[in-house]
Amino acid sequence: MADFDLGAAFIPALQKPAALLPIAKHREALLYLVETYPVTIVVGQTGSGKSTQIPQFLEQAGWCADGKVIGITQPRRVAATTVAIRVAEEYGCEVGKEVGYSIRFEDVTSESTRIKFLTDGLLIREALVDPLLSRYSVIMVDEAHERSISSDISLGLLKKIRRKRPDLRIIISSATLQAEDFRRFFEETGEDQGNDGGKDQKPIASIISLEGRTHPIDILYLEKPTEDYLEKAVSTVMDIHTSEDKGDILVFLTGRDEIEQAVQAVSERSTHLPPGSQSILPLPLYAGLHADQQMYVFEPAPTNYRKVIFATNIAEASVTIDGIVYVVDSGFVKVRAYNPKTGIESLTATPVSKASAAQRAGRAGRTRPGKCFRLYTEEAYLSLPDSAVPEVQRTNLAPFVLQLKALGIDNVLRFDFLTPPPAELLARALELLYSLGALDEYAKLTRPLGLRMAELAVEPMMAKALLAAQGFGCLSEMLSIAAMTSLGGNVWVQHEGEKKKKSESMRRRFAADEGDHLTLLNVYQAFVTKGRKEARFCQENLLNFKAMARAVSIRAQLKRYLERFGIKVDESLSSTATSTSGAQNKAEQIRRCLTTGYFAHAARMQPDGTFRPVSGSTVLHAHPSSVLFNRKADWVLFHEVVETGDKTFIRDMTKIEKGWLLEPLRRPSTDLGPLESAVRFTAPGDAGRPDSTEEQFGRRNRDQEPYAQAQ
Repeated sequence: MADFDLGAAFIPALQKPAALLPIAKHREALLYLVETYPVTIVVGQTGSGKSTQIPQFLEQAGWCADGKVIGITQPRRVAATTVAIRVAEEYGCEVGKEVGYSIRFEDVTSESTRIKFLTDGLLIREALVDPLLSRYSVIMVDEAHERSISSDISLGLLKKIRRKRPDLRIIISSATLQAEDFRRFFEETGEDQGNDGGKDQKPIASIISLEGRTHPIDILYLEKPTEDYLEKAVSTVMDIHTSEDKGDILVFLTGRDEIEQAVQAVSERSTHLPPGSQSILPLPLYAGLHADQQMYVFEPAPTNYRKVIFATNIAEASVTIDGIVYVVDSGFVKVRAYNPKTGIESLTATPVSKASAAQRAGRAGRTRPGKCFRLYTEEAYLSLPDSAVPEVQRTNLAPFVLQLKALGIDNVLRFDFLTPPPAELLARALELLYSLGALDEYAKLTRPLGLRMAELAVEPMMAKALLAAQGFGCLSEMLSIAAMTSLGGNVWVQHEGEKKKKSESMRRRFAADEGDHLTLLNVYQAFVTKGRKEARFCQENLLNFKAMARAVSIRAQLKRYLERFGIKVDESLSSTATSTSGAQNKAEQIRRCLTTGYFAHAARMQPDGTFRPVSGSTVLHAHPSSVLFNRKADWVLFHEVVETGDKTFIRDMTKIEKGWLLEPLRRPSTDLGPLESAVRFTAPGDAGRPDSTEEQFGRRNRDQEPYAQAQ
């Protein structure tokens, strides 16, 4: 292992001799268990060294021989990138060489990569190409206790793969005591499977526990509930700063908007501190933040500054930030909740579980005794659920059902989920995929449409719109829109006060009467043409340059997917997509194309200015950030739903015509008109037509037989 360079620019706050981590003394025992048992479950608090040290132990023990790779999955992109950079520093290499990472739309690996960090979703996508994950000798599922849907499905796939690959080693890392649940899951081989006969009678899984390194933590509650936890969080930060000893502060909030408001509020209030007193450095941390900005939270605060980090629950377990002595817990977390009756998936702020509250408090005791300020009463804490509802029981399953079908797992009802999803969610997912043309009437994946939708790294509705775009003559524009909506963050720089008015004025320069998707297209086209992809253009127009540069990269990758399918992209960009006479027809084609994918997200404006979805009676409001806010639009389609307070907002809206919603239903499968090249509602047997990608799909389906046999 490389010597530690305490002066290195890389995450100085994390630099700590590995020998001091709790996992160091368990090295030999851990390697013995991995060698002996197919599945090893490691239980240890965040900060014990699981994520950074176990991959290096394995590499040093020879698990990368014969060109094999050690894979470590993370539930979030932030964790995959930060931990990879940390391990590369320890290993003594550049990121992307021996140690690399792979996240959605960003692959920083090479042929020499031996330790690879990736998100759970990326592992599932790799299984589409390599069903038995044959390049990996060990796969470690980190932070499995978070029970993300991707990690749950990954565990189900790994359980199947293990029966075909007895040499594969699986490590499950958890920060909470759910080890027995994971052990039982892998031990339930099911005698009816008959794959292992009598030779697999010995235990499959072993458990090893690492003691944490926590110091005593004082838990403080409110005497009475607060009406505004955001304001209470800001005032608590100021109280800690003026009355408590030195030490950084970590504040848990629910999302980007709250975090940016809090950062702004603390910045303003810190200007009123007494002259000569310690200053405050407020920093944001959330998933949509660019990687470079995320790194700031790991660096030590400048002299005479106290660092205050406002974070979502990604700081709860996925990453370790040293120097934290005080934690402020709002008691809420924003989770995705899918309503199968309405077909709407919304981001909703809900109370945390007791397990999450304990995780948050534990962040305060890493380096010395700390304090956790809970912005709720002790009675409220006692009423919290013990653990959060697994994501698989509350999310839209359509993207995951599509991927399971592409893996050759046709009977998704019998797929080995760690926690089975409700039948209603599965039924709704199958219904949506059938209506999109990804599944036929027998729930089989259609060719080529269904297979191509599964391959594209975007949600099924956007994948359908992209694959239909060639028939509408707007493929280049749809690629740009798909890239802009896949960013996961805002392309506009956020401002308050006078600057906010200027920011809104800048947005109007790009606004399209038809809605937000065409506005985003205008922004993208202006950036790559007038702005020549330069930062100066973004500064002048208050755009986020890094977000725009990422959109260019995402678009290029999506274009490569389409070219692999044999779909040629005409790059003769139109000068504008607004409702000028010259571009009116193009704008209509784009909106029609969006409707082929997002018809399930259609809503009609009511006399009072609110919207109602096609199915259900949910009252929806246009989000203030939308160009259609306070504007008339009989019918719209929308991208995302966000619940704030007592209102449900829809984001990324576009005007559509009611008649367009019926067009896909009227079009018979035998005569698809202009969409024939991109959309085919055919039975699985109809795969004999000439297609440059048919053979590779056929080969891959044959390779997927191990899944079908292992069901």
